[in-house]
Formats: sequence, C-alpha cells, structure tokens
Amino acid sequence: MLLSLPALHLQTSEYHPLFQLPHGRLGPWCSPTGSPAPLSCETGCREGSWILVCRLLVPTQVSLLSMEEDIDTRKINNSFLRDHSYATEADIISTVEFNHTGELLATGDKGGRVVIFQREQESKNQVHRRGEYNVYSTFQSHEPEFDYLKSLEIEEKINKIRWLPQQNAAYFLLSTNDKTVKLWKVSERDKRPEGYNLKDEEGRLRDPATITTLRVPVLRPMDLMVEATPRRVFANAHTYHINSISVNSDYETYMSADDLRINLWNFEITNQSFNIVDIKPANMEELTEVITAAEFHPHHCNTFVYSSSKGTIRLCDMRASALCDRHTKFFEEPEDPSNRSFFSEIISSISDVKFSHSGRYIMTRDYLTVKVWDLNMENRPIETYQVHDYLRSKLCSLYENDCIFDKFECVWNGSDSVIMTGSYNNFFRMFDRNTKRDVTLEASRENSKPRAILKPRKVCVGGKRRKDEISVDSLDFSKKILHTAWHPSENIIAVAATNNLYIFQDKVN
Repeated sequence: MLLSLPALHLQTSEYHPLFQLPHGRLGPWCSPTGSPAPLSCETGCREGSWILVCRLLVPTQVSLLSMEEDIDTRKINNSFLRDHSYATEADIISTVEFNHTGELLATGDKGGRVVIFQREQESKNQVHRRGEYNVYSTFQSHEPEFDYLKSLEIEEKINKIRWLPQQNAAYFLLSTNDKTVKLWKVSERDKRPEGYNLKDEEGRLRDPATITTLRVPVLRPMDLMVEATPRRVFANAHTYHINSISVNSDYETYMSADDLRINLWNFEITNQSFNIVDIKPANMEELTEVITAAEFHPHHCNTFVYSSSKGTIRLCDMRASALCDRHTKFFEEPEDPSNRSFFSEIISSISDVKFSHSGRYIMTRDYLTVKVWDLNMENRPIETYQVHDYLRSKLCSLYENDCIFDKFECVWNGSDSVIMTGSYNNFFRMFDRNTKRDVTLEASRENSKPRAILKPRKVCVGGKRRKDEISVDSLDFSKKILHTAWHPSENIIAVAATNNLYIFQDKVN
C-alpha cells in the first residue's frame, strides 16, 4: 500500500502530542522551564493561515513509494497508484499517529497494514518545506483470522496505533485490531558482518578441514534497511472488539478497552492481564451502555478515564480498588428536554476522549459537538463547540445510511488552546478556545496544489447561497475526516481522508 500525503502549511502556532511525559519530565513540547512552549492561537482559526505543502497517495498494495523531487514539490510515480474511485476497502486509513518527536508518522488501514513516514531531514531547516515526509517502512501488522469457537471472522483492520517514547536507536509502537495487540520494534540496519571463519559469504557452513587461517569478522556498509519485527503479542484477553489502547505514563504498562471491559497489561507479560473495569451485567438483556473510548492521565499513572455510549465520562483511580467498577468522578451533562428526539441517545454517544496535556481538562467528541470538561466540575462541560449543527435536520437520512454511527476523533494542540476534529465532505474544524474563533477547512485532491493556501469553507443552511458557500444538501457524506493527529512540537497536522493522507503546516510569509 502506498500513501499519498499532501503536506499543507498550517499557519498556526500550535502543536499536539498524544502522550505526555510523567512526573515533571520535559516533553518535546515543553520549554526548558517545563511549561508548554508558547503558542499563538491567533493564526490557527484565521483565513489564509493554512497552505498545502505536498500530498501522498495511498496505493492499494504495500509497495515502495517512488518519488522524484521537483523544484517545488514531489511527483509520485503513477504506476504505483490507482485512482481514488478504485480504492478498495482495505486501503481506507483507520488510524493516524505521530511519535513523540514528530519525526515519524504512522498510519494503519483496514487491510491490517502499517505505513510509517519519516520526516525529510533536509526540509527541517527550510520553513516552507518542513512538513514533508517520505515512506520509511511498511509492514503487515495483522492478518484476517477466524474464531472457530464463535464462528466469527476477525478483521485485520488496525483500530489504533500508539507510540512508545524512544529509548535507543529503535522505535517501538503498539498496534491493535479487534482482538490482538502487538508491540512492534522498528530498527535500521546499514552494516553487515563479513569474514566469518565457519561460514562462507552465502551463509553456508564450511568444511573445517579447509580452514587454514583465522579471520576476524568485520562490519561492512550496506544499503539502509528498515526492519519491523513483532516483539510481543497480547492476545486472548478480549471477548468484544478493542476500541482503545493507551500507554501509561510509567511506560511499563498500557491498557486496552473493548465494549464492556478494560484490561491493564505489563509490556513484559503477554499471557496475563488485569481486568480493571467490567461493566458486563449478569443478564445481557440489562445492558444499557458500552465503553467507547479510554485513556490514561498524562501525568498520574494511577488515573484513567473512559467514556460510554450514553454520553457519560468516568474518572477512575486504581489506588482505590483493583477493580475500578466504582468511579472516582462522574461527568454528565443534563439533557435539555426541548431537544429530546428519537436520535438523542445515538448522537450523545462519545466517540473519542482525550486528556489535555496539562491533565486538567478532558475533551470529548460526540456526533455533533466537541466538549471540554474541567476535572473539578462534573455537572456540565465548561465549553461546547458545535462541529456541524446544520446536520441536526438531516439526522433521519443520516440514520438511514448509517452515517449517524460514524466515530469522529478529536485532538488538542500543544498548548491546549486549539481543538481540531473532522466532519463530512472532507471538512475538518478548528476551534480557538481563547478567541472563540473557528474555521472550517477542506482536505481534497481538487485544491491540493503545492503551497496552495487553504480557503475557509462555509456551509449554507438555508436562504440564498453565496458564491463561496456550499449547500448542506450538497455535502458528500461518503467523504469524511474521522482520524487526525497533531505534531508534538510544530505546527504540522495530519488528516486522513479515505485512502489519502494530507499533511498541513503553517503558512510562513
């Protein structure tokens, strides 16, 4: 599979790491004083602040990306690519994740493949090109399986990818499908040993009688080779589909969550996990909600949060009990009776939950809104942002075509001042928490010329439509931005649109 990645310039001074170092250790987004690096949120939601740098296409098979460097952008060898309309289900990107330094960007797809992009080293010092990435490694993470006991097929689709902090020259990441979590080691090799005494150059054993001299083996340079090897396989612990994995701030444990249970794992132990949450009722007919997402606190290794299909969030402390069926805090917004409808329960289901980097706030995404909660206030969110409220009148048709069940993700920038999430028609939204500005941008092949400034898009709900507006009836619900990621220390974001991966960076004058 080959990824097509347009890198766009993002004219916002902000960044977003997905995991934060614990116990006062400085992350790459921190200044030497330990506080988040200063970011300007003024440009994040301002017109003309995002530019296209390049675009990478996702091929239908795992193959090498052939690119020729042009004066201003890259050209992709079209022999490796198919048109967007011929993209198969297996090529659809299902997760996107930067590593802790932002040098690597990993994507997973429905075909069970992981593609890792590496940042162009030459572009780091060129402000107009610093968002350019090239294919670094591709490997098959998961294969389709069959559960003979339950007569169920297990899809190879990659649900989540999470990076571990780099400790040496190798990189480590977790990837999961519906049932199995794997720990992968990604390493480079640019030297090979030569001059063995008991083996010839092809690796075959030599006759000891023919050995007349003693040679000292040496290392010879070779073409750089990137290897991905599975180091751990964590299986047979989930009855239901895994929807979340989260690395703990102690970096010794991680948790995996499915619809009804959350398990705690040690990276060194693959045959045993600890069940820390179990909401399965004795009688399944009494089931009223399921777990939709879970994440560890960025600083406190004993604290985690999980969301439910009822729109509630529970904060748990593992110091209180080994089995955290009793939450420490319970976050829920009272429902407005005037807005009650047949679809109320469906659209209130939380699809993603994220701690802020400071650990003070929780961000949740439901179908129509993004909400920010203060850990010290459980009865209502402190901020609510309407992502696409113009779809409220379309809920009936969205229910009929199953779009109402789409699970959108959300991300913070590095200073927790800007929020980003996706929408339909390949739109994605950004909300500035300080200025209360918001902007709608589009990731599309039509306006993906290199260095092109992204123009804000507006949706017309009713009345006369302006030239630069799009009617709500013209929205393409098959094109959706479900997965996004933010670079941990720079103004670079990654946006997945079907089988295309777009990278944007801030505009530099």
